[in-house]
Amino acid sequence: MHDGCLCRKGLAVDHSKAMSNSPDHPKSSLSARDLAVVWHPCTQMHDHETIPMLAIERAEGAWLQASDGRRYLDAVSSWWTNVFGHRHPRIVAGLKDQLDRLDHIMLAGMTHEPAVALAEQLIRLAPPGLSRVFYADNGSSAIEVALKMSFHYWRNLGRRQRTRFIALTGSYHGETIGALSVTDVPLYRNTYAPLLFEPLLAPSPDAYLRASGETSSQHVARTLGKMRDLLAKHAQEVAAVIVEPLVQCAGGMRMHDAAYLAGLRRLCDEFDVHLIADEIAVGFGRTGTLFACEQAAITPDFLCLSKGLTGGTLPLSAVLTTSAIHAAFYAEYSSGKAFLHSHSYTGNALACRAALETIAIFNDEPVLVANRTLSTHLAARLEALRDHPHVSDVRQTGMIAAVEMVRNRATREEFPANERRALRVYLHGLTRGVILRPLGNVIYFMPPYCVTIDEIDLMVDVAIEGIERAVA
Repeated sequence: MHDGCLCRKGLAVDHSKAMSNSPDHPKSSLSARDLAVVWHPCTQMHDHETIPMLAIERAEGAWLQASDGRRYLDAVSSWWTNVFGHRHPRIVAGLKDQLDRLDHIMLAGMTHEPAVALAEQLIRLAPPGLSRVFYADNGSSAIEVALKMSFHYWRNLGRRQRTRFIALTGSYHGETIGALSVTDVPLYRNTYAPLLFEPLLAPSPDAYLRASGETSSQHVARTLGKMRDLLAKHAQEVAAVIVEPLVQCAGGMRMHDAAYLAGLRRLCDEFDVHLIADEIAVGFGRTGTLFACEQAAITPDFLCLSKGLTGGTLPLSAVLTTSAIHAAFYAEYSSGKAFLHSHSYTGNALACRAALETIAIFNDEPVLVANRTLSTHLAARLEALRDHPHVSDVRQTGMIAAVEMVRNRATREEFPANERRALRVYLHGLTRGVILRPLGNVIYFMPPYCVTIDEIDLMVDVAIEGIERAVA
């Protein structure tokens, strides 16, 4: 999962204060039953002794309805998956139709129409040169596929020394062992460090990290220079560079210029290493184009997709790659070159059908054009926070926006982690019917594309109120 948890740095507050800021939530029978048996993701379960567990029984569009009748605006798209809103009628109808035909078969030695049609559509839409699709179950699994496939490609070519990967500082690529190995967020990584391989780390092009007086282009050039130095020293042992194009999401919604991606593609070509684009969170319109790589006019060697791929309805991921990479595995069985990675639910027919309906909506409706109006309005509303004494940065890329909350704007000094200031924003959001789940001290917005202007106003107003309470 690509998000911060209630135990993440900056997401805490004294429990008595937490409850005073939270809605009057009697424990519903569902919540009580849950807390007796379910272990939730990315959560310190002890927190739920005082923080309300929301028992959601229905969802429609941008809204969730709890069992006690309260409604909540899903301002984070249920961990960034839900692009068109919950229960989109076209996706629901497609799933019902598919369920009457075929639910699931293994994709080894068999095929079905939704898997083939989806692969055809993804290749049509993706950056040119990507021509093969490998399915998996979720985003972390897609990263595992890309890492293993890159390593295995070089092995099949007899270049067995290529066993390392370059990642960016502040990057996040998932929770499985390989994906976590190329992650540089200590909260997720530190506990499991003895299990992980060590990547080579290149400085992030994160615009927030620009030196004083440094322009965006100078910052891009400086960080590309550091990447060049790393490749010049280690290229012969490197299989691939992995990057989150335009936005490092779980690392705090840190954003960079598309020029960095163009320069990185040139460096990977120069030093003959693969480029893996992790578009699990940023794909399907989040950055203003269908795929973030489009904004740099580049084609990665591996494009990893998930989350919005099915419109947020079912788990599915896909790794797109080139014919040249596929050809390195295509041989007689006795050669031992086959890529034997597999998942039981690879290419699930229902998930593929949901993805096909998602793509059809993008094809048939002016989604990206409409998003420009929404993102422009969001940007205008967030201007009110630019000069706030406890906000050091307001940033936005398409339908992703973030606000960096700090103790001191001039020095960018952070609030002490044990004060858990951002949790106050989350709890205030619950009282006002808005789900805002911060990343550390970063308050961010990633709403579904069905959100209205009035709903954007609501979520920004609530965030501003929450920030005022959090810094008081």
